[in-house]
Amino acid sequence: MNYTIRKATETDVHDIFRLIEELAIFEKEPEAVITTPESLRKDGFGTAPKFQCFIAETSEEVIGIALVYMRYSTWKGEVLHLEDLIVSETARGNGVGGLLLTEVVKYGNKLGVKRISWEVLDWNTPAIDFYEHIGANVMRDWHVVQLDEEGIQNYLSKRE
Repeated sequence: MNYTIRKATETDVHDIFRLIEELAIFEKEPEAVITTPESLRKDGFGTAPKFQCFIAETSEEVIGIALVYMRYSTWKGEVLHLEDLIVSETARGNGVGGLLLTEVVKYGNKLGVKRISWEVLDWNTPAIDFYEHIGANVMRDWHVVQLDEEGIQNYLSKRE
């Protein structure tokens, strides 16, 4: 399989969205996606982009993405957060994910970040095995904590 890795452009928005939906199905949460191609366009390719995205493609189609944005750690300073690394199911096992991750690491290094971080579901053992194989620290003693829109409103209404 021949493919290339490049920085995403605005014309990639529909492919990025397609892969986000594919990931949501893989993670058993297809109804959880509320972003749209339009919001991705505005947020990633407007005057002040909120994220960067790298694309893996063959001569025929986009087969993977890595979407990143900056965070700040009180202990480390600037951190690059890898929100999603998605490889289309039909293209997995060909090294695409590794090349996308390499592009993310090169980008983080160029920015001078102190850490690159991301999450992985505890049942996604192929991904965990891959991350551990490359030397990433998979921290099993931490839990991801989130407040969704409803949770935000509920929290605030109880404090007013």
